[in-house]
Amino acid sequence: MTRTEAPKPVSRKRMMKSAARLYAVQALFQMERSGQTIEQVVSEFLDHRFGEVYEGQEMIEGDVSLFRKLVDDAVNYQAPIDQMTDRALVAKWPIARIDPTLRAAFRAAGAELTQSDTPPKVVINEFVDIARAFFPEGREPQFVNAVLDHMAREARPEAF
Repeated sequence: MTRTEAPKPVSRKRMMKSAARLYAVQALFQMERSGQTIEQVVSEFLDHRFGEVYEGQEMIEGDVSLFRKLVDDAVNYQAPIDQMTDRALVAKWPIARIDPTLRAAFRAAGAELTQSDTPPKVVINEFVDIARAFFPEGREPQFVNAVLDHMAREARPEAF
């Protein structure tokens, strides 16, 4: 008889990193939509989103250093990340035609894939989960998975 183990509880540190990735996607989306500077958006998120109560729900505290790094790297390396994303997309769908939320997710994920040592599978899983949060009924999570898999293989072929 085999004993099944209960799933491991998600550590607070991991939850904070997941929250930082979600906030990075939201911040990049907001920057694109509003035209705000990186400093304005980062300040707003740190002052008003991390750990705040919103519509009766407490927002989880995010990993500030990961959040800043993802947003900074997504902005600083946007052109090569967008080019890598374009290569992963079908030719008829350049990044400019992609939903802005997905575009922000691809930029944040691309920043993490190219500028950190986070294992690609972790990055892919995290950003697929974010896509599920934004598009719970759609096919977008599978689309994000496919695009990020292609991007990860280009960015870190040694990991596969």
